[in-house]
Amino acid sequence: MFEQLGLGDVTPREASIWLALAIGVVFGLLAEPTRFCFRRAVAGPAGERRSAAGLWLWALGIAVLGTQGAVLSGLISFDGHRFTTTALPVLAIILGGLAFGTGMVLTRGCITRLTVLTATGNLRALTVMLVFAVTAHAAMKGVLAPARTALSGLTNDLGIGTLADLPGGALVWSLVIAVPALAYALTSRLHPLTLIAGAVLGLLVPAAWVGTGYVLLDEFDPIALESLAFTAPVADSLFYVIASTAVEPTFGAGLVGGVLAGALVASLIGRRFEWQGFEAPAQMGRYITGGVLMGFGGVLAGGCTIGAGLAGVPTLGLSAILALLSIAAGGVIAACLLDRVSAPDSGFSGSSDTQSLQPAE
Repeated sequence: MFEQLGLGDVTPREASIWLALAIGVVFGLLAEPTRFCFRRAVAGPAGERRSAAGLWLWALGIAVLGTQGAVLSGLISFDGHRFTTTALPVLAIILGGLAFGTGMVLTRGCITRLTVLTATGNLRALTVMLVFAVTAHAAMKGVLAPARTALSGLTNDLGIGTLADLPGGALVWSLVIAVPALAYALTSRLHPLTLIAGAVLGLLVPAAWVGTGYVLLDEFDPIALESLAFTAPVADSLFYVIASTAVEPTFGAGLVGGVLAGALVASLIGRRFEWQGFEAPAQMGRYITGGVLMGFGGVLAGGCTIGAGLAGVPTLGLSAILALLSIAAGGVIAACLLDRVSAPDSGFSGSSDTQSLQPAE
């Protein structure tokens, strides 16, 4: 397929970066005005949870149908992918998910939302992004790698790695996930334009899978099968920025760059760009703590709410599903505990960086 495109001297890896950049721009353009955020869905203000969950589940349902449609049509395959392995580091995934969920509550947004907010002038989000990137890189290749390796080495062989291996196969289990998700979204009273935006966000997932796994497939110069993700990409982006002469750009770096660009344009068009910073030292400490938890937890769990969630669950991989459920559990538990200890001057009740930038849905 790649050879038929006639891209001249462009390699599949280089083409994948441009693909990621385009996908990232679209994601940023839509995620910023719609306030697309998993944290809001599970631990946000009570009045916003239903609409936030509806939008997120709507995108997930579309992503599942699109991804599995591509699998059933033979365009891509997840055989051998890390999400479908039968030997799961269950303990690492659960602990990582709980840590990530706790971190996203402390920072009032998962790393995806904070990437979008960074482009709108939110310096709290930028601080967390930097802390997250350093921590994630330390967990992958630095001083935290031994701890990550020790936990990830404790695996349980379940005999199956994907829901497609269960009775009913991929088609049935895709519908089991997608139909309730879409039905819930349709009862959430979302604006038609929001539903359209959510559908496009969901379609970006199979677009990336098919783009890297079929359109840009070159047997002589293979590239990784990738889709939306933010844990490794944010870390890779930071170290590409500071060492670009020694480090090559990746699909992830293109994606993060695109998201920042798209969100910036959206915030400027909507006149929502506004410089924001920390209000108290305690608030800054809370955000940094959350960034560390998300950085280590995201690597340990094998992904974030997008990498393991929006893009991972559509693979039907058990590891991705377990990671997302663990993140949700961590968020709910942390939110409940935080509500109990919050006080006006504690630093735990600082103003939200997800203040209403648009009429409530």
